Amino acid sequence: MENLFGQAERINFGALPPEIDDLLQRGVAAYRHDRATADRLFRQALSQKPSELAPYYCLYKIHTYMGSLDVAAEVAAEGLKEAVKQAGWSENPSEWPESILGYDGPGRFALYTLKALSFIELRRGNREVALAFLDILSRKDPSGSVGWTVVGELANGIE
Repeated sequence: MENLFGQAERINFGALPPEIDDLLQRGVAAYRHDRATADRLFRQALSQKPSELAPYYCLYKIHTYMGSLDVAAEVAAEGLKEAVKQAGWSENPSEWPESILGYDGPGRFALYTLKALSFIELRRGNREVALAFLDILSRKDPSGSVGWTVVGELANGIE
């Protein structure tokens, strides 16, 4: 999509150091025609600033799209670990605070990434693991603010 100036719209990844945002923007643009370059740019952003959560998201998202589910699961797990560290939560999702309504920042990223992991595990054929993650999400995000209910519907459709 282009803006009024004929330039491609930038993705809003939030407040990022400019050099990290630039790598992510270039990776998004590259993904359409050169997935290896996109992967390299996202990994470069991650290696330069491993505390930034957006590169994890970009990596696990593109690898999920590409069907590289083992890579997607690995990166999502790493991103989840970083997010819970930043949120000050346990690495065990069942120990996260209950009913995290309106939570933002690393906590929301952790919830969103657990949702992504439930989808990835479902696609990998690990339905029981996905259902366990969805059960945790139903308690931690009962309103479904991160969209986990859609994954739950997919899981329930796969008996």
